Amino acid sequence: MKDLAYLNKYFYKYRWKLIPGVIFVIISNYFGVLPAKVIREAFDLVQENIYLYRLFDGFDRQELIYQVFGTSLLFFGFVVLLLSLLRGIFLFFMRQTIILTSRYIEYDLKNEIYNHYQDLNFGFFRKNNTGDLMSRATEDVNQVRNYLGPAIMYAINTVVLSIMVIYAMYSVNGRLATYALAPIPVLSVIILFVNKIINKRSLKIQKQLANLSSFVQETFAGIRVIKTYTREQNKMQEFEKESTIYRNTALDLVKVQAVFFPLILLLIGLSTVITIYIGGIEVAKGTVTAGNIAEFIIYVNQLTFPAMSLAWVTSLVQRAAASQKRINEFLHTESPIVNGTATKELAGEIRVDGISFTYPETGIQAIKNISFQIPVGKTLAIIGKTGSGKSTLANLLLRMYDIDKGSIHYDSLEIKNLDFKSLR
Repeated sequence: MKDLAYLNKYFYKYRWKLIPGVIFVIISNYFGVLPAKVIREAFDLVQENIYLYRLFDGFDRQELIYQVFGTSLLFFGFVVLLLSLLRGIFLFFMRQTIILTSRYIEYDLKNEIYNHYQDLNFGFFRKNNTGDLMSRATEDVNQVRNYLGPAIMYAINTVVLSIMVIYAMYSVNGRLATYALAPIPVLSVIILFVNKIINKRSLKIQKQLANLSSFVQETFAGIRVIKTYTREQNKMQEFEKESTIYRNTALDLVKVQAVFFPLILLLIGLSTVITIYIGGIEVAKGTVTAGNIAEFIIYVNQLTFPAMSLAWVTSLVQRAAASQKRINEFLHTESPIVNGTATKELAGEIRVDGISFTYPETGIQAIKNISFQIPVGKTLAIIGKTGSGKSTLANLLLRMYDIDKGSIHYDSLEIKNLDFKSLR
């Protein structure tokens, strides 16, 4: 979670949107747990009234018992429907707060990344290809949004529902609850083990997606050259190769998830079997009723959602962590060129004294010991073959790069003291 901790500032910014969302989660789950208790009462009512109905066989009161019995069941059914409706309303409010907040944070994060790109020096864009820059600002941010919205929402929902369900189970019968929840520690160990695998494979997926995006961007940017030299078939083969790598990387993650989800269902099914077996023993002892077993089976099945969502949330968080790590790499990158403060209007005299420059990303020396002076209103023409350093010199005069040695002055002001906007 250390990479995702970068997003905490956004949680604080939108805290008054998130806090109501958490409250709505708690309320919705409260209405989600209550139907099990209602069904327990209904189940016990059925058992008692069947006994009474048979007891009054041949008496007039039998019809009255039947009517009371039917009315009571309809009432319980109405209560369950009402509770489900109330839960649905608060689930709607929950999504309207938490999911919408994730969209606000996504908007802020994209703007932060884009604005940070603008502050970085020219060398950064030579070292990193356009496809990778785009991938981090789009696909990686989308993965992070899945953490900010669905993952957090379902994680909170899972924790709250689990606490409420487990508390309700122990309040009925501690022994039965302990046996029913026995597979949960096994589930926890499996999740911890699978987490590491998901994280590694998620990082590989994001990197390969960036490679694929870069390849497509570069292909379309150079489409004129590709068509001129009839290299379409070659590019299609290269794209197929990159796509195959991405497909195989994605399938590696899917294979882990394909084992993960059925295993969770197996453990939940095992809990149901244990509930029925131990519950039957407890009913025979008289410590619980048949309605309690029905209640426990509902509770166990309600834990299926937290267990399933836990697996899904785990996957979302791990993929988001991998994406945020890639985003942080660029957000923590600072431009080595520090902006100056002087905003003086320049007359236009340029003096270059013994400058040299080597490209840091390639080690190629493009400029070596160049000196000249251009008075105000005069023009200097610089000619040379391709790669002789003409464009590099222009970039140095605009301070796209900092020179290795020597100095550049505008109207007797050193270039490093000038504000970028004023200079350019």
